[in-house]
Amino acid sequence: MIDEHFASVDSFIHRLDPRVKIVVVFLFSIVVAVSNRFVVLMSALALGLCIVLVARLPIKELIRRLLPVNMFIVFLWFFLPFTFEGEPLFSMGPLVGTHEGVLYAARISIKSNAIMVVLIALVTSTPILTLGHAMHELRAPEKIVHLFFFTYRYLHVIHQEYLRLVNAMKVRGFRPGTNMHTYKTFACLVGMLLVRSSDRAERVRNAMLCRGFRGKLYSLSQFSLKTSDVISLIVMLALVLALGVLEWTKIA
Repeated sequence: MIDEHFASVDSFIHRLDPRVKIVVVFLFSIVVAVSNRFVVLMSALALGLCIVLVARLPIKELIRRLLPVNMFIVFLWFFLPFTFEGEPLFSMGPLVGTHEGVLYAARISIKSNAIMVVLIALVTSTPILTLGHAMHELRAPEKIVHLFFFTYRYLHVIHQEYLRLVNAMKVRGFRPGTNMHTYKTFACLVGMLLVRSSDRAERVRNAMLCRGFRGKLYSLSQFSLKTSDVISLIVMLALVLALGVLEWTKIA
């Protein structure tokens, strides 16, 4: 279910310390999310594309991962220009699109793609388990780290449970349609999936307690910052700071 295809590529970005990547993505996302100037947003998007090129990620796979986000953004373009108050720009029958609405939708589009491109380039270039250990090293709350680990570990298991339930329905002749029987059947499917998930979670918890689990996860992986990591962190933070300065000082 979770494809780690990008983590198998070898590049300078992939060899960076995962803690550096998490810090950069976190700060970059905050700065871009609160920015409104198009020069800043376009610069952020260009920076993200440069990181993608350095990471040598497959462009087709990158576009495929950006499609779900942009499908939602296209949905926003059908509503925001016509529901945002401002100066009329165009009309489609009784609907009037405003200049401010178009600009607002454009900002959301650029922001979303810029953040997602950097997130894909930096975060997905690291194995998920390594990311979890890096979060722990950065002193993230232990409950969040545990939730991250267990979600990754058992998402596949729950998906297998879902497939077994769907296959059982098909064997019994179920064919989905637009009727009350179909809705009830899917409701029962979701309910049974929740019941089985809860039961498995309880069994896993008891098994861990029997093995001496006391709320801490230990790792054999040891992280150490190299010179290239420090230089990369300084350069990336400087670029993020430059975006912030460009936004709030109105230089350009």
